[in-house]
Amino acid sequence: MQKKSIVKLEAVNKNYQLGQTSISALKSVNLEIHGGEFTAVVGASGSGKSTLLNIIGCIDVPDSGVVLIDGVDISKMSDNQQSDLRNQKIGYIFQSFNLVPVLSVYENVELPLLINHEVSEQERARRVKEAILEVGLEPFSKNRPDQLSGGQRQRVAIARALAGHPLLVLADEPTANLDSENSGKIIELMLSLNKNKNVTFLFSTHDEKLVSRVSRVVHIKDGAVQT
Repeated sequence: MQKKSIVKLEAVNKNYQLGQTSISALKSVNLEIHGGEFTAVVGASGSGKSTLLNIIGCIDVPDSGVVLIDGVDISKMSDNQQSDLRNQKIGYIFQSFNLVPVLSVYENVELPLLINHEVSEQERARRVKEAILEVGLEPFSKNRPDQLSGGQRQRVAIARALAGHPLLVLADEPTANLDSENSGKIIELMLSLNKNKNVTFLFSTHDEKLVSRVSRVVHIKDGAVQT
């Protein structure tokens, strides 16, 4: 049985203006992501990987084309509606972790849930504790980011993405700032979450070890998805 389509891009284009030059970041991109997939977007630096993830994550908007998230055309949404969708349905893992240095692990994971008014205080606490446990950081919940290793910081970022119970987790080069040992651990954690929790992952990467483990690879070159 075909799994539910949670992301669909149809003829998506995105250009950026660099001085007097127009840079074509995405060219007529068609792409569909189904629930439970573990998909890598692979391409050289500047190929359009981050732009693609940012548009799917409602961080950026296309110049033309259609972007459907959970069957809803995001171009018909207001900025506030897009922010709500991003907060409630999309988890984001950044290359540089993007943790708040003065907050503990618990507080960093809790942060996105504080602006989701549909989640009660009790439910918020339950989700945060569950996410921290899932990434193996329960003993470090009171630690600040500067008291953690790079691999542990990325685990916090993964827990933060999971706590919102997202439809989709986007990860932009999730292992780029990690050594090979920690990179391997993060890959195993993501694979485990995909297999055991059915978490849908879409991420960009240069990591050959990660590419070799995914169920689907999407190649992008000069803004165009290669078929």
